[in-house]
Amino acid sequence: MNTRDTILARIRAAVAGAPEPAPLTRAYAFSHTSDDPGWIVDLLAENLTEYRAIVHRCPTTDLPQFLADLLERRGARTVVAATGLPGAWLSRVPPTIVGDSDAPARTPALLERVDTVITGCALAIAETGTIVLDGGPGQGHRTLTLVPDHHICVIGAHQIVVSLPQALPLLTPTRPLTWISGPSATSDIELDRVEGVHGPRTLEVVITDQAA
Repeated sequence: MNTRDTILARIRAAVAGAPEPAPLTRAYAFSHTSDDPGWIVDLLAENLTEYRAIVHRCPTTDLPQFLADLLERRGARTVVAATGLPGAWLSRVPPTIVGDSDAPARTPALLERVDTVITGCALAIAETGTIVLDGGPGQGHRTLTLVPDHHICVIGAHQIVVSLPQALPLLTPTRPLTWISGPSATSDIELDRVEGVHGPRTLEVVITDQAA
């Protein structure tokens, strides 16, 4: 018998016959902030801006023209749209510059040459300024939002939750979850910030008033 076995044997002997501990109940708070929808949208926008994302507000009815204007101002000549996006979203964008994210040749090497990608999201977390993608319709595969330099993400107000504890039960852990808090950024030992190393250098978020 080694020392470990001796200690464990003494513990087992000491607790032999002891009653089973009563189950612990913990009433965790799922949110420390207001659940008012308008307030939640403001909080998300504030925290996204803190992460240096560019945040826009746009009524759903104006979204097609708004996206077209964003791409024109950006000078985007090649755009990849996540498969499953509502067709109306890109109805004002010249179809000659838009490609589908599920095209067989859409490799990471080719995605590096894409000017802009457009996706929706699974949900967004206001308290942390985080966007979550799970590869569902309108979100595309993971490389779509990790390779190109410019990502436009459209979020419906109904998709915003206040806190992480509220978000987790709504997500499927077996899906390929991508958590985005602002544009890609890192820093070296001198704390010099560098953006775009392992993801988009520019993240633009368009928050709409309702489901599109």
